[in-house]
Amino acid sequence: KGCSNLTSVTIPNGVTGILGGAFAYTPSLTSFELGEDNANYTSEDGVLFDKNKTELIQFPSGKSGHYTIPESVTKISDNAFQGCSNLTSVTITNGVTSIGGFTFVDCSSLTSVTIPDSVTTIGDRAFMGCTSLTSLTIPASVTSIDGSVESMFTSCTSLTSIEVSSGNTQYSSEDGVLFNKNKTTLIAFPRGKSGHYSIPNTVTAIDREAFRGCTGLTSIEIPDGVSSIGDNAFLDCSSLASITIPG
Repeated sequence: KGCSNLTSVTIPNGVTGILGGAFAYTPSLTSFELGEDNANYTSEDGVLFDKNKTELIQFPSGKSGHYTIPESVTKISDNAFQGCSNLTSVTITNGVTSIGGFTFVDCSSLTSVTIPDSVTTIGDRAFMGCTSLTSLTIPASVTSIDGSVESMFTSCTSLTSIEVSSGNTQYSSEDGVLFNKNKTTLIAFPRGKSGHYSIPNTVTAIDREAFRGCTGLTSIEIPDGVSSIGDNAFLDCSSLASITIPG
């Protein structure tokens, strides 16, 4: 992790385990090489997979541009793309069911991620620090977002819209803002939205960190039905001049 001059890695046949994030933040690394006799791992186009190519383990941090995940993959490991600052877009192919924790952390050039309807689980803080990401659509199939959902978008300063497919049983969206299914809990406000915001009258709770880092938010109106505001809900909202808190 963090070996800035490392350009390639050759993994010998005897390696039986590689933990997530072992090669994160290596900006010169463009390739993983493996022998044909390795019983546990393989590579394709320099990307590291398990032997059967069902799990994407590590994308080299130095690779750039667009990447389409192979159709054989069903799982993206924790930290798989962490620190890939030159990655601009990713197509996750239908068949992937799980996106690991911290998967796209600090992919600062990432503007687009296509998440298919096969994905059911998104790991903790999967998109944290994706400063160029402008929108994200959560498909109907997603039933679980691990950890703190709102923390998943921390430092996503260009994000103006979080959309949820209508058939999703756990989450919903309105005007690009993320709610639970019944819109009684406001989960996350996109960090790139600005100006005034009036919370819908259906909301009774504001999640922790829901507006954290929303530097363009200037004022907010909280309806009478809201009874709780979570920890750090408005932390680092540096332009917020006015909050109306009801009785």
